[in-house]
Amino acid sequence: MISKIEGVVWDRSEKFLVVGVGGIGFKVFTTTEGIEVSEKGKAISLLTHLVVKEDALDLYGFIGKDELSFFEMLISISGIGPKTALNVLNISSVSALKRAISSGDTSHLIKVSGIGKKIAEKIVLELKDKVGLHGEDEISLRDEIDAVEALKALGYSQRDAREALKEVEKNITNTGDRIKSALKILGK
Repeated sequence: MISKIEGVVWDRSEKFLVVGVGGIGFKVFTTTEGIEVSEKGKAISLLTHLVVKEDALDLYGFIGKDELSFFEMLISISGIGPKTALNVLNISSVSALKRAISSGDTSHLIKVSGIGKKIAEKIVLELKDKVGLHGEDEISLRDEIDAVEALKALGYSQRDAREALKEVEKNITNTGDRIKSALKILGK
């Protein structure tokens, strides 16, 4: 129904944005990265997914197609709702999540509120063949999350940390070396 929204950010909170379009404010739930890139009074464009419930119409917005398609894969799994799917997207980049799922790593999925061991295993089982990564496990999800958390502790935003880590050469797999390389990129 609603596949994209473009407008001005009227308000921000930890979980959602209010995007003004033609005098109407739409409440759009989004990822931490989506909140970080938005600024009050600035234009924003988000790809969206509308969730229709008995008592509500909830709009979920994403910066890119990867996030949206991964979100839609997650909510297609019985027991995973849209808010839980957003929480999964907040733990790491989509590529790192795909690598973890393709390698069967459930350890970080369990840390997400609303996901226990059985649901994490179900996610891996149902998405392993859909994520399109077979044997591409250069950098583990744990290493990716550790690197992002270290950069956030040094004062960088989650978005800046992820962007810098994307630019780090793929052959650098040691977490400490990845952080050093990311710091050089952030220092430019």
